[in-house]
Amino acid sequence: MTARPPRVALSGSAGTGKTTLGRRLAERWGVPFVAEGMRTRLEAGLDLHTFSHDDLADLLHELFAEQEAAVAAALSAAGGFVADRSPIDHLAFWLYYGFGGLREAETAAVLDRTLAARSACDAVVLLPWGVLPLEDDGVRSPNRWRQLHVQALVEGLSLRHVPADRLLWLPAGLTDPAARVAWVEAELAGRTGVRVGRLA
Repeated sequence: MTARPPRVALSGSAGTGKTTLGRRLAERWGVPFVAEGMRTRLEAGLDLHTFSHDDLADLLHELFAEQEAAVAAALSAAGGFVADRSPIDHLAFWLYYGFGGLREAETAAVLDRTLAARSACDAVVLLPWGVLPLEDDGVRSPNRWRQLHVQALVEGLSLRHVPADRLLWLPAGLTDPAARVAWVEAELAGRTGVRVGRLA
């Protein structure tokens, strides 16, 4: 087994339980938790309705660069991380907001950047849509169909761009946080050979 901390990114639409699972895994493994930059901004009062299309594109690039820097810092400090978004999610949001059709050359660069960032992950854990209730918390959209749209993009892109042995599809029947942690640890050890458990 690989004698170093795990490097895991969580993926899926809003409301699938990424943050809860990610914080538990990071604490258990003794590695940094890389929070989702968009959520942090929305909770601080950012209003995307005031953004132009160009502003939104700049924000997506900023969020991706911010996560890349946080992952690099985590690797330098601890040798591992748990991220509350995968690089695939960034590509999915880029396409969701329509930039694929508007900025073709730039989209090709976003894809290349996504694939490069994905290589830092031992595994991408894809959480299922529709198994947890969506909360109307004033931050993320409670519209389940909008979230399904994002989820469909994430799933399709993950199938295409994440190696099958590195893509961990969390079963829909697992909703208990402790059971989710146990499943991720078992799958990570069995499929990637990365040592799990608290390493600090």
